[in-house]
Amino acid sequence: MSLDNHSALIEQLKPLMMEPDFQELFERLTVDESNSTRFLIKMELTRISAPCTRIIDLRDKTELPCEEVLIGKQRHFLDKPSKDALEKTLPLYKNQYTLGVYESIINTHKKRKQIKQENGTSEANLQSKPFMVSGIVMGSYFNRSEERMNYSIKISASQAGVPEVIGATLDLSVGGARIKLPLKHQFQIEKPLKVKLLELNEEFYFEDLHQGVNYQIVDIQNKQEHAVFRLKRDGGGEELDKLITQLIRGYKFRYKVDVNDVIVTASGLGFERHYLPFQQHLPLYVSIQENKPKLTHCLLGHGNQGVMYYFQDEKDISQLPGMLTNNRLVNLLKSPNATEHQLLFCFTHHANGKLHFYSATLAELQQSGHLGLFLGFASRKPSWRVFKLNSYKIDHKQNYKTSTLPGDDAHYSALTEQQLASLSHVIQLSDLTNEHCTEQYQSWFKNQDVKLLKSFIQRKLISNSIKRISMPFTERRHESRYAFKTLVKIKQGNTIATGITHDISNRGLQITLDENVNFTSPSAVSISFPRLQAKAGKIDLTSLPYQLIRTRSKGQILHLSALIGHEPHAGVEFLSKLITHNKEKLAQLSDQDGEQIELADGLKNLMMRELNGVPFFIEKSAKSTIDLSAIGIGIKVDTITQLFSQDTDQILQYNLAPIMDNGLYKTQIVDPLKKRKPNAGMTFFEVFIQITHHARGTINLSSKLVSELNSTQQKAFIEQSERLGKFMALRVSFGAADKPDMSYIRRELEYIQVHSSHRAKQLEEQLWRVIGIGELLDITVEAKMRYPQLQPNTTPT
Repeated sequence: MSLDNHSALIEQLKPLMMEPDFQELFERLTVDESNSTRFLIKMELTRISAPCTRIIDLRDKTELPCEEVLIGKQRHFLDKPSKDALEKTLPLYKNQYTLGVYESIINTHKKRKQIKQENGTSEANLQSKPFMVSGIVMGSYFNRSEERMNYSIKISASQAGVPEVIGATLDLSVGGARIKLPLKHQFQIEKPLKVKLLELNEEFYFEDLHQGVNYQIVDIQNKQEHAVFRLKRDGGGEELDKLITQLIRGYKFRYKVDVNDVIVTASGLGFERHYLPFQQHLPLYVSIQENKPKLTHCLLGHGNQGVMYYFQDEKDISQLPGMLTNNRLVNLLKSPNATEHQLLFCFTHHANGKLHFYSATLAELQQSGHLGLFLGFASRKPSWRVFKLNSYKIDHKQNYKTSTLPGDDAHYSALTEQQLASLSHVIQLSDLTNEHCTEQYQSWFKNQDVKLLKSFIQRKLISNSIKRISMPFTERRHESRYAFKTLVKIKQGNTIATGITHDISNRGLQITLDENVNFTSPSAVSISFPRLQAKAGKIDLTSLPYQLIRTRSKGQILHLSALIGHEPHAGVEFLSKLITHNKEKLAQLSDQDGEQIELADGLKNLMMRELNGVPFFIEKSAKSTIDLSAIGIGIKVDTITQLFSQDTDQILQYNLAPIMDNGLYKTQIVDPLKKRKPNAGMTFFEVFIQITHHARGTINLSSKLVSELNSTQQKAFIEQSERLGKFMALRVSFGAADKPDMSYIRRELEYIQVHSSHRAKQLEEQLWRVIGIGELLDITVEAKMRYPQLQPNTTPT
């Protein structure tokens, strides 16, 4: 079995290897894997986390100057690229020199030398492969729940009937610890261990900690000169929790806090906020009611509203539930990977002022014998659409909430948790329609009787039954709201309106307008508080920058959040003082609005657990070149990233050259991207790929831009690919990125800034460099449907 297929999972487990509760985390994150796979993954993690004694000396192996680098008591001599690899890899192994660190440095050195030898260029011109990108794990965010300090305190450890042994802590959290003891100890792993914290400062001296705390031994690892115990606290109650918390907080700014988990999570969330506004798939949520699947919610963003709008009839009633009938849902959920239940073909027909919807799955058309009739006739209609359904069952053992910082509440409110728990499946509806391929579909039609299509007309629904939840593209709310009414003037472009505040918080407010106004949302607005200005003194409460998050009640109720830049925000400053000085007078509101935001955030997290496509990110480098910077990957193995990992020798590295090389990246992405604006959304092109296997397991990928092939050549390419190996079709979508939503990860950045300011700066700079968003989507099955001759036992009649 190749562990490349589980690279994302291995990468996620790396930072957790030294945790006291690693076994529990490992069991949870590998629950869907077979026993043999879990065994191999654990063996690999054990191998790369083993301590390494090999000295790396590159002084006679590199043409670059080397400097001495000290790791523990070991002296290494590294050039700059190797030192960079060390600094990047070491935090993954809790700053310990392991076999994984050694292999990363050596592989980096060998790869650089190989590239230099192949290119025959000087180091100044030496560049890595331009389409080799790293993977960012998205949709799976681990929260440690406790702050963990990396510092050493002298301890003594003992068991019943065994003498005390002196040692030291390696790190300490409320619920666990890692300690270092001599190799020659007599402790038994199945018995509790009492640990006393010695040499505490008088300032942080706690009698209970000095007298001893009981721990369970989770694991013992024998190193060269000592044994490392991973411990889980056994009992002690809330009082002991408070004591250890006080100790950790007291030492917080004297010792290094481990922030690697927060950085990994913040990176995933930051890139996620770039991607989500452009995501074109419509997430639908199913619950089981009276033993039947029922669509209950959908999650709307900027990029997928067109899919939702397609199903609105003349009375603005969504006919989407009419397309996803009970039978279609049952078949899809029972066989989520069966392509005949995934593909849906649709068109609409206007008659007598009413809009009628026709739809059919591939399975229904094959069974009815009307495949050619439906595809051939429907593809002639302007309303012709091809949709794909991807579904998966929700794992309710995982937390719904993304809680990233130590001490964060890992759960939403009880009502939100209850709503999320009632859902059973997530379905993502993707529009695969390509208007340039209608001619191929029309070749299915051979003058059949169109009256036979009446059986595919949808039953007309007379009321909306799906709850539409808007994805909030703003900061996660952590503020109380207070009832407060005052006059507000709001302006967006040339549109001006007045209204009254309904509630306020430090950074947000809700406004009811005097009359309905068609403001664009989400978008920037400016507001003024004319009646409050007299109380504000020197604070100017005019033309304050706010973000209009969303509107309700036909545009009459507005939700706004402060747009905070580099300078202090006068509105936030004033409202914070107003709330602080009048808390006893102001009535705090029940956070129904916050619960709606919570629900949207929870639905988003469920949707991100399994990516429908492979997002990619384009950045403007320091040299002003436009480069591919990263791709987003999920925990589950997918065919696309698996394909592009074949030509790499490192985990979480992917080579997109097979579809981006030979000038295609420049002509199809870079040049058009320079002319696009973020509000223009996404455009796409399609690529056909021929996959052939060679001796010793190597794979060769050959690709063609579909627009460069006529219909006959396209069909021939597919036939040749399947004859020689395998065929794959990809839709490559892309658009111009907007500014990063830094407010969404503000709390994470503030936390990282305190403990590792340079890494917070690196993450911010990385997100600000992103100028383009894209996605790779597998459309292989739909692409083959365009050609009647390629379908088994199917010929148009």
